[in-house]
Amino acid sequence: MFYLPTSGWPRCAANFFVRRRWARFVAGAALLLAQSLLAPPAAAQAGFVPANGMTLAYESLGNPRRETILLIGGTGSQLTHWSDAFCQALVAKGFRVIRFDQRDCGLSTRLEGAGLPDWPSLMTRLAAGQSVPLAYTLSDLARDAVGLLDALDIRRAHVVGASMGGMIAQLIATTYPTRVLSLTSLMATDGKPGLPPLAKPEVLAQAPPPPTDPDTAAALVYGVRTRQLLGSPAYPTAEATIRAEVARELRRSCYPAGYQRHAAAALVESQHDRRAQLRTLQVPTLVVHGDADPLVPVAAGQDVAATIPGAEWLLLPGVGHEVPLQVVPVLVDAIAAVAARAHRRPPMYAHPRPQ
Repeated sequence: MFYLPTSGWPRCAANFFVRRRWARFVAGAALLLAQSLLAPPAAAQAGFVPANGMTLAYESLGNPRRETILLIGGTGSQLTHWSDAFCQALVAKGFRVIRFDQRDCGLSTRLEGAGLPDWPSLMTRLAAGQSVPLAYTLSDLARDAVGLLDALDIRRAHVVGASMGGMIAQLIATTYPTRVLSLTSLMATDGKPGLPPLAKPEVLAQAPPPPTDPDTAAALVYGVRTRQLLGSPAYPTAEATIRAEVARELRRSCYPAGYQRHAAAALVESQHDRRAQLRTLQVPTLVVHGDADPLVPVAAGQDVAATIPGAEWLLLPGVGHEVPLQVVPVLVDAIAAVAARAHRRPPMYAHPRPQ
């Protein structure tokens, strides 16, 4: 507390003194703010945190004082499936990036006692419209992701999800809307009835059966062939490159049982119609799909964009069920643009809809 004399020269002197002190304070605060905003990105940090009864492995890239982009992967995808190039491009846009292993995947908690899905029974019950017993649902995985934000003391984030992760991102946005700054849903469905379950079943029929035990050799064969089939015709990747990437991930973790449980949860959620909930969203949204996706039909992505008010639609020519390095700049620019809308919050109006 400053003491101000009531009259005369002492008061003028005191005012002058106060103004100088205040000017120095303002200048110092401005310098600290500039240092905070202009500081180079912090080095990547990795660790484990408790979340919704699980222990999740995560990596944080970029300046922790920046707004967070939370990346949510697809079925059985480890955090390393989000390429370093993609993550660093987001960091270069001024974001903090969090990627993580979901439960039953990578280095996070494994549900060893849950057993494998009973696929014949699951398919029969699903076709009959009956409830399907699962080790967990995608709603559980959405709670895990929100728990991760809690553990890292992140109040709100830009949520980006791909494939199964796109459905989880949708669930986070509809169930925990106050935690989401913007939503990006990549190559995911909204569960609209009548959509074909697979875009190109004749392509996926060429995949070998997924392994059920931790046989690294079998997992390598499956991983390489699956990525080839899901790849982008416009941006083919050499088999040697795919093999090296899959082998690197398998050295980090090989857990086919978790992959099977992920797949069961994703299949069941893909049949849940989420459109009524998605219509209530008031968050800036980007919907992305490759026009050569052999797994999730383009019509599914189009319907997500048509359902969410004000959603922007980005169709990537020649892209399959992946994010090839060649489209990273376009995708990162689009994510940054929808994130910027979170602060403008214009009235929700109809953007051009996919035809």
